[in-house]
Amino acid sequence: MPLPAHLRDQLKRAASSVVLNLAEGAGRGTNADQRRFFQIAMGSLRESRAILDIANITLHDELADKLGAHLYRLIQSKGG
Repeated sequence: MPLPAHLRDQLKRAASSVVLNLAEGAGRGTNADQRRFFQIAMGSLRESRAILDIANITLHDELADKLGAHLYRLIQSKGG
């Protein structure tokens, strides 16, 4: 089942947000700033997965789990 246009657009934004917030966080000077951007990236990953769940798509679940674990560890390493 293909994604409706509104979900496809939202998925593109959420997936882009993961990458962009990781990049922005990595460039920040304080742990608190980095943690905030990494938390936003985690939220965007969860949003992406929720969209795929709504559409009943189980694409790359294992990869998404690994990315979530890495994000969690990054957040924890910054005092989160």
